[in-house]
Amino acid sequence: MRISPFRALRPPRGLAAKVASVPYDVVNRDEAAELARGNPLSFLHVCRPDIDLPADVDPHDDRIYAKGRANLDRFQAEGTLARDESPAIYIYRLVMDGKAQTGLVGCVHIDDYEHDLIKKHEKTRRDKEDDRTRHVLEMNANAEPVFLTYRDEAEVGRLIAEAVKGEALYDFTAVDGVRHTMWKAPDAAALVRAFGNVPHVYVADGHHRCASAWRAGKALREKNPRHTGREEYNWFLAVLFPASEVRILPYNRVVKDLNGQSPARVLERLRRVGRLSRASSPAPPTPGSLCLYLDRTWHLLEIDEKSIDRADPINSLDVALLESRILEPILGIGDIRTDKRIDFVGGIRGTAELEKRVNTGEMAIAFSMYPTTVAQLMAVSDAGRIMPPKSTWFEPKLRSGLLVHTLD
Repeated sequence: MRISPFRALRPPRGLAAKVASVPYDVVNRDEAAELARGNPLSFLHVCRPDIDLPADVDPHDDRIYAKGRANLDRFQAEGTLARDESPAIYIYRLVMDGKAQTGLVGCVHIDDYEHDLIKKHEKTRRDKEDDRTRHVLEMNANAEPVFLTYRDEAEVGRLIAEAVKGEALYDFTAVDGVRHTMWKAPDAAALVRAFGNVPHVYVADGHHRCASAWRAGKALREKNPRHTGREEYNWFLAVLFPASEVRILPYNRVVKDLNGQSPARVLERLRRVGRLSRASSPAPPTPGSLCLYLDRTWHLLEIDEKSIDRADPINSLDVALLESRILEPILGIGDIRTDKRIDFVGGIRGTAELEKRVNTGEMAIAFSMYPTTVAQLMAVSDAGRIMPPKSTWFEPKLRSGLLVHTLD
């Protein structure tokens, strides 16, 4: 795999905590506006510039992209972001609940995305691609990194371990309790060489940002009659973490009704799917099991392992087992992409959120899932397959605005 150092736009040490923001796609417009309230330095003014315009402005209005560019220009003019003097690779560590993941920040090549050296496991939506592609082109920058993972490589790990012995560029704890620390790697060339031993990487979080960066790079190639292949737009910003440190939380499900059945009837039918018992915990203990909240009670459903084809990377996923054995045959949900009766709850919200949505009467039943593993994600990607929607929830989230990659 190719990686490349870059001359980052980044905040001074003292402003990093104020600039750093959640990614654009984990909050809606109103949530982003609330997070940025009273903080003109928040990078949400760049990645979610709709917060600086009236709430009724169309999300794809020209003024939104123009405002984002104006805010990025303002940040540079005021010194909120300044460009490093020379290209570098950075080391980024996040610590959540006592668990650390440490990766490198550099640029990856759009051709490696096109040729599947950067492997995908998720379909992208054209409207979201269009929005982020335009954002990249209007900003002339990858404002936010994508989150990639790779099978651990010893020399890369050694170099990262050496780099974090130095003085940190940033070290702060965000309001959600996640600690963010960043270093500049002392030997970028050594990391570039070592990463050449990694055969391919996997998109963990950021399929739309990957696709948009690729589309933007291709568009700039076509516009440049003097294209040489050495231009910065051939690369896009990524944080790459070793698989052993990546944390996936469950992506849980809630359903509005029981498809015309009583709770007792649903439980009766679930007993034909697997072993059903009262749950001692709302979190399922093993793959092939799930917990369900119905009639204010948690139940554990354990599917017979002999009935699961573990050689099938898709149909052996717990989310796929839920679809094929419960959602469709029992609850009548045929397509989770389009059916309005089902909703999805990221694992970071916890099982209390599932109970709340059922207890209020908004939903009738909730499913607490065992998280998809990184090994399963890689198996699906290696097979060239696509995971069911909402299969993975990655935590902690990267902060945006700490490093920006410009395309010139």
